[in-house]
Amino acid sequence: MRLFVRHTTRYHYDTPLANAMQQLRLTPNDGASQKVIDWTIETPGMDRAASYQDAFDNVVHMVSTHDIVETVEITASGTVDTQDTSGVIGFEKGAAPVRIYTRVTPLTKANQAIRRLANVVDEDTPLPGFHELMHSIREKVEYKTGVTETHATAISTFASGEGVCQDHAHIFIAAARSIGIPARYVSGYLLLDDAQASEAHHAWAEVFIKDLGWVGFDVSNEICPTDRYIRLTTGLDSRSAAPIKGIRFGGREENLQVEVDVTQSLQQQQ
Repeated sequence: MRLFVRHTTRYHYDTPLANAMQQLRLTPNDGASQKVIDWTIETPGMDRAASYQDAFDNVVHMVSTHDIVETVEITASGTVDTQDTSGVIGFEKGAAPVRIYTRVTPLTKANQAIRRLANVVDEDTPLPGFHELMHSIREKVEYKTGVTETHATAISTFASGEGVCQDHAHIFIAAARSIGIPARYVSGYLLLDDAQASEAHHAWAEVFIKDLGWVGFDVSNEICPTDRYIRLTTGLDSRSAAPIKGIRFGGREENLQVEVDVTQSLQQQQ
């Protein structure tokens, strides 16, 4: 499937910014489930941005602005060819060592309740257990917007029984890591049905299975990612995989607006 994405982030401040620096992880990589046809990022300072790949193989652009402004707008857009691999990404070369994804972060700590969820995963045949884990989390944690903050932990969200895709992914990752299985957070885009509104960002989890490599699980939708998904960033949790991070001087109050449009292109895949 050929998908077109337009993702715009606007920051508006009540007082002018004196200076700002941002890390933009807004460029998807080619992989087993996708091929990037074209991609651009438009924002002040992009023409002089430094770029590199971080420890998780994400493309990063460092953008700074010295202009005195009250509004900063960042637009990433492009075309990606996707294919349905039933969530299987497989084995990767050149990325971070798999064992790093067993590292527990403050957002992905497990308690006894979360560890009990992971008991369905059999060490010798883990794939069916991870499917059961995905459905179990979705059953216990209702998808509901506006009830958690960006810093919500797996433990607090599981206890509340409500959350969004970010929270579902953190709980799944916490459960997997609690039994020693490498798991990572994925941020990306999802083509939704016409009746559904696009999310600011979608998120899911991937676990490393010995005979398959990396396999994705979207707890919120209770499926493995298909050709309707575009992988943008990966990391230990939502913080390390955040598409935009930065610091600023000035601009006391920040108002954030995010618009994401994902559509299927009428052009045929090459």
